[in-house]
Amino acid sequence: MKIYTKTGDEGKTSLFTGTRVFKHNPRIESYGTIDELNSYIGVVKDHAPQGEDLSLLHDIQDRLFSIGSILATEPKKLKDKNGNDRYKLPSISDDDITKLEKAMDSMNDALPPMTHFLLPGGHPVVSFCHVARCVCRRGERRVIELHQDEPVGPNVIKYLNRLSDYLFVLSRYWGKKANAQEVKWVPKT
Repeated sequence: MKIYTKTGDEGKTSLFTGTRVFKHNPRIESYGTIDELNSYIGVVKDHAPQGEDLSLLHDIQDRLFSIGSILATEPKKLKDKNGNDRYKLPSISDDDITKLEKAMDSMNDALPPMTHFLLPGGHPVVSFCHVARCVCRRGERRVIELHQDEPVGPNVIKYLNRLSDYLFVLSRYWGKKANAQEVKWVPKT
């Protein structure tokens, strides 16, 4: 199978439903940013401290692929004229969100309380977690922008919001394990 199709050479691509749209379409921007985030999660995994359980990060990558498929499908084309499902799409559940919350709670129990904003950095894995967090926030903004015109499942937005928080806590947790110094941001007067 060839990877290149040449069908995008004029600046358009196909959604899951076959609809052709320009590559700067909000739907494409949304799932493209989620794809970028998924790649950064891979980088985070590759820099994880030795012996860490990476199963939740693997699960996150799976959930991000599910979000991508949701975003690549126009809601108006999910049903046929009789109201029957045309496509079987994965979904983001409340349990997916709860997993992130429980992981954050567990990590936070091992961390000192925050008293200031923190400057990203101190160790490669900390920095990569912060980059992933920022891409996650951008993805969230793109999804919310899309949601203003076409509905996106509420758990997609909730999941991305919680995921960026998780990545922040993970940066602190793995930073602590790597003995990385947390540098507090103290504004200059």
